[in-house]
Amino acid sequence: MFKTRVRALLRPLLTAALLLTTQLHAAETTWQQTLAEAKGQRVYFNAWGGSPEINAYLVWAGQEIERQYGVTLVQVKVDDIAQSVSQLLASKQAGKTSDGPIDLLWVNGENFKALKEQGLLGAPFTQDLPNMALVDTKLPVHEDFTLPVAGLEAPWGIGQLNLMVNGDEVATPPTSAAELLAWARANPGRFTYPKPPQFHGSSFLKQILLELTADPAPLYREASNADFARLTAPLWGWLDQLHPVLWRKGKLFPTSAAETKQLLDDGELAMAISFNPGEAQSSVQNGTLPPAVKAVAMAKGALTNSHFLAIPFNASARAGAKVVANFLLSPTAQARKVDPAFWGDPSVLRQDALPGNRQPALRFKAVAEPHPSWQTRLEAAWAERYGH
Repeated sequence: MFKTRVRALLRPLLTAALLLTTQLHAAETTWQQTLAEAKGQRVYFNAWGGSPEINAYLVWAGQEIERQYGVTLVQVKVDDIAQSVSQLLASKQAGKTSDGPIDLLWVNGENFKALKEQGLLGAPFTQDLPNMALVDTKLPVHEDFTLPVAGLEAPWGIGQLNLMVNGDEVATPPTSAAELLAWARANPGRFTYPKPPQFHGSSFLKQILLELTADPAPLYREASNADFARLTAPLWGWLDQLHPVLWRKGKLFPTSAAETKQLLDDGELAMAISFNPGEAQSSVQNGTLPPAVKAVAMAKGALTNSHFLAIPFNASARAGAKVVANFLLSPTAQARKVDPAFWGDPSVLRQDALPGNRQPALRFKAVAEPHPSWQTRLEAAWAERYGH
């Protein structure tokens, strides 16, 4: 009787274990087929090309991917990934459903929304990547600016908006919208932000909007005309006060984050905007910013998101793109990415999956990205008010 009962209890456990073993074997077989198909493929990776450190990191990644898997990685440097989205949309409208020029995209936010809504992404693929099992699921990797990822993009890193502040010039760094405005008034010409819709400039608008909004709930749903007018009124009032005391009196804005960083290094600015909490340390370490520069975030919370890798619907080298994405999620690649000597971008992997003692992914208190409709409207309204 006892043995019969034990067998009855063990049977479902054994069945479950057998099923799991079968699934793991099938997944391994499928991945080996992907590796075989990918060998010899050339993967065109459209990625923002504005950072020498990131570009150098991708050169290293390409060398490793070629050596290990026989896949050639080609970085196509773009100023704004929206250009790539437009290119894909034109391909679809022309009926080009295969042999497309883009195999992998570095993307998030409003661009992911556009890709998803226009049907410009292929089938979900992240379930095919072995290294997805190492991703820290407590991080914001399931949604992209409130939109479900649904396997259409693989997380690559974590961004948090911060100010890179020269401590020799700013004794008490501002950590609120009010403090930043007060500091700018007391130090005219020493601060600015990139011109929207450049990513860092648009992100700065969202950070200040969150700072000035008592109840942020409406920011996390589609922006209505009434909500947009009501919630952005304090932002426009704040910017109206800020712009006259900006660098070039707010009549000219830098066109990129790289330009503001150079102005900081040259001593024209005392602060610059970054979306990488490790960039200040990395830049000090490699000599591209003064030693006194450090990262400072808003006390209410730093605007935080994940950046992702996506495969277009008409990719020529889909298998190769999966191999590249999986490598970029490997402990080796993620550990190098975290290292401020190379990039300093936070990892999306669990800390126990990374070699050595690595910096936790979320360095600052986090505030989630609003719904992407807010960014689109903010950029249009900013251009109407302040575009020159």
